[in-house]
Amino acid sequence: MKNISNTKEFGKTIRERRKALHYTQAYLSDFTGFSASFISDLENGKPTVELGKAIYLANLLGIDCILSTRGEPK
Repeated sequence: MKNISNTKEFGKTIRERRKALHYTQAYLSDFTGFSASFISDLENGKPTVELGKAIYLANLLGIDCILSTRGEPK
């Protein structure tokens, strides 16, 4: 489990997972209907990408997005 605290780390995690699955940005773009520029922006940590799309893509790649309150048991 990773503690993600900024958009750069989130994007890096997305990129690493995409590459581990041997998917290209173009393939994801075709599969999801999201533009290749959106996927690139997300992977590069652009802070203004649409949250819903980012979470959807993470889930699609097999990444669970879990929020927890600091200091509370997980």
